[in-house]
Amino acid sequence: MELMEEMQVTAIKPTDHTERITALDILRGFVLCGILLMNIIGFGLAGAYADPNVSGGATGLNLYAWMTTNLFFEGTMRAMFSMLFGVGTYILLERLDHRKAGMEAAEIFMRRMVWLLFFGLVHGYLLLWTGEILYDYAFMGFFVFVFRKLPPKKLILIALVLFTAGTLWSYFQYKSDIKLVENVAIVKQKEAASETLNKELKEAKGKWEEIEYHKSPEYVQDANENMRKGYFNVVAFLAPFNMVTDTLWLYRYDLWDILSMMLVGIALYKLKILNGHKPVRFYAIMVLVCYPIGLLVNYYEIKTIMNSSYSYLGFSKANITYDVGRVTMVFGHLGVIMLFTKTHILAGLKRSLAAVGKMALTNYIMHSLICMVLFTGVGFGLYGKLQRYELYYVVFAIWIFQLIISPIWLRYFAFGPLEWVWRKLSYRNNPPFKKRSQAI
Repeated sequence: MELMEEMQVTAIKPTDHTERITALDILRGFVLCGILLMNIIGFGLAGAYADPNVSGGATGLNLYAWMTTNLFFEGTMRAMFSMLFGVGTYILLERLDHRKAGMEAAEIFMRRMVWLLFFGLVHGYLLLWTGEILYDYAFMGFFVFVFRKLPPKKLILIALVLFTAGTLWSYFQYKSDIKLVENVAIVKQKEAASETLNKELKEAKGKWEEIEYHKSPEYVQDANENMRKGYFNVVAFLAPFNMVTDTLWLYRYDLWDILSMMLVGIALYKLKILNGHKPVRFYAIMVLVCYPIGLLVNYYEIKTIMNSSYSYLGFSKANITYDVGRVTMVFGHLGVIMLFTKTHILAGLKRSLAAVGKMALTNYIMHSLICMVLFTGVGFGLYGKLQRYELYYVVFAIWIFQLIISPIWLRYFAFGPLEWVWRKLSYRNNPPFKKRSQAI
């Protein structure tokens, strides 16, 4: 009996590199690169992620950059990242179940999520990235644990319910925003006539002033000055933003945005779609059907915003169809990437992307470290000094660096440094770090 228990414990170890699924690693590499296309705006500009008029420029190349990213990438990279996290969690638990880990599997998983939550807090508060997502993934991971064994149809059904709930919330938010704008107009009339405001109008005035401030030149100047200060000043300046993303966003967005895509990812994996097992025809149909729908919806949203002169209501209205556009674009992207994995071209690029994907956690945190040095007062203090389109030169440089360094690292080491630490903390053992030299 003791021998059997010893053999069981020995079998419970991190996934070996020989067990990895190449298509998933390539997909993860694509997504890791793609997510920086959106995050770079948050790293380098104040208040410009959604509205190009706030800072960074809204004409010429800057406008085209905003339109392109919103047409093709807004929400899609985050969605695919969520899908892959769900799949990774499912594979981990399935392999532990296969190895008869029993309760140890649940303990490993819980430790894994708790440490991810901790990494997320460090990433957001101390590495200065308010758009960080590891903290959110840790919370949503507990739901994935509960639902992971459901058949694909039920997983997709739950995701559809979540999408619907999120869409309804956005719809009623739009109705509430209409009322807010109407009340603001009444406030202006009453103030012009020196009339007293009731409680509802006072609240509307206060909320509107806060909205307007975060789009004002005063806010941009204040953010630029604070982000160019020393490290601890930046930590203190960003702490309130991190508190909002770690509380409000959990129930306002994460259930409908993140958990839904995690469940979809597990369903697609079970259906043999994400691992590249479907024929070329299947993925080609995904591209031909999903891209037109996604592009039309996203174009409608962009025109809605621009036709409203980038108004508050314009953004609120466009948000109603957000999930329809981003999810269909995700399926289009998946089709293209899976077709790429099935071809025999650009083998070197595939290897590099797979290496980036294998080191996704390390490379994701690396984005923040590089951008902290580039944009804050910790380093060069370039925050607010580059136009929107110029930020993409930084993106391309980081892509090239990671595509080169990741395969070189994995030539000598079994895991990325943070992946190794996470495994060590999750399994409470010492997984091999350096690869054994092989005789030629």
